[in-house]
Amino acid sequence: MFNPKGSNLLEEQLAVSGLEMNIIGILAGVSAVSSIVGGISASNQAKKNNQRAEQNANEQRAAAKEQADKTNEYNKNVFAADKANYYSNRAYEWETSLRNYKYNQGIQDYNFLQTARQYQSSVENTQQQLTYNSMAALEARESEQASLNEILNEDAFQRESLLVEQLKNQGQAALMQAGNSRAKAIQSANAQVGRDRAVMKASLQSARLQSERNMRDISIGRFIDDQNVMSAMMIRPDRMADLPAPIQAPERIFVAPIEATEAFVPAPLQQSTFAPLVQGIGSAVGGLVSAKGAGIF
Repeated sequence: MFNPKGSNLLEEQLAVSGLEMNIIGILAGVSAVSSIVGGISASNQAKKNNQRAEQNANEQRAAAKEQADKTNEYNKNVFAADKANYYSNRAYEWETSLRNYKYNQGIQDYNFLQTARQYQSSVENTQQQLTYNSMAALEARESEQASLNEILNEDAFQRESLLVEQLKNQGQAALMQAGNSRAKAIQSANAQVGRDRAVMKASLQSARLQSERNMRDISIGRFIDDQNVMSAMMIRPDRMADLPAPIQAPERIFVAPIEATEAFVPAPLQQSTFAPLVQGIGSAVGGLVSAKGAGIF
């Protein structure tokens, strides 16, 4: 038999099923809206991320440029300081070289002058000593000649005495009686005088020879003394050549430092702001299509 309640149950189930389908449809619509909203939110977030990445890149570029500017300014100051120090030291070293050159040249001239004065004094002393040697030799010659003159004078005096003695003896012999005795006496007296004269002549000759030897010794002594004096005299100094003038070294070649450039900052990777929208819309469309295929719409 037909049960009217069964018909009501079916209707209830159909009603419930339609309600569920409505709810599912609503949920599908909400999910689609959420997908779209999520896509928009993700797109906005990607845009913010891109802006932040671009800002960071700009800040890095600015920092790199500032660092490059500071490096260039520092290198410029160091380069200028190096050049200034170089030219200052170069001028100082050149002035020092000139001053040392003049000083050393002055010392050399002063030493030569002092040596020349010493040499002049040595020459004067030598001249005085040579004069003294000449005077001493002359005095020795005069003394020797005086001694020889005394010998000659004594010889002449002895000859006169001998002549007187001879005449005296001859006179005495003449007073004797004529004959052999008187002749012998005269002969004996003459022989004695002859012997005495021979002795005197030999003695005088010996004195002359000794005097000549003494004169030669005086001359030799003077020559030796003069040679010793000349040997002791200073050698005439020669002026040394002037010191070589200083030569300034070539200037240093400066190479300007290379200009520093800011470090390369690559462009930030940009996130797509369109992809999240497409993805959200695609998800929403996919959900709605699935719900429609299930008979929800």
